[in-house]
Amino acid sequence: MAKKSMIEREKKRQHLVDVYATKRASLKEIIKNQDLPVAERFTAAQKLAGLPRNSSATRLHNRCQLTGRPHAYYRKLKLSRIMLRELASFGQIPGMVKSSW
Repeated sequence: MAKKSMIEREKKRQHLVDVYATKRASLKEIIKNQDLPVAERFTAAQKLAGLPRNSSATRLHNRCQLTGRPHAYYRKLKLSRIMLRELASFGQIPGMVKSSW
C-alpha cells in the first residue's frame, strides 16, 4: 500500500488539472497563433507560466485504484500487477483465469 500522503497528493494534482484545463488550453492556443502580435503572445506565455505547476497534466502519475502503487500499472484495468493477479485468482475479473502448468 502506498503512503496516504502520496495518494492524496495525486488526487490534489488531478483536481488542479481538471480546474485549470480549459484556461491552459486557451492560453496555449493564443501562444501558438502566429497571426497575433508578439506582445499578446508573450503576455499569454507569462500567464501560462503563472499557473500552478501541478495543474499541468504531465505531472500526473498513474496509480493503482486499490493500493495506490505507482509501478506496474495496467491502464486498461487501472490496477497494479499485484492486485490484478490477486483479483484474477479469486475470480473477480470476468474472463480472466490464473494460468498454471
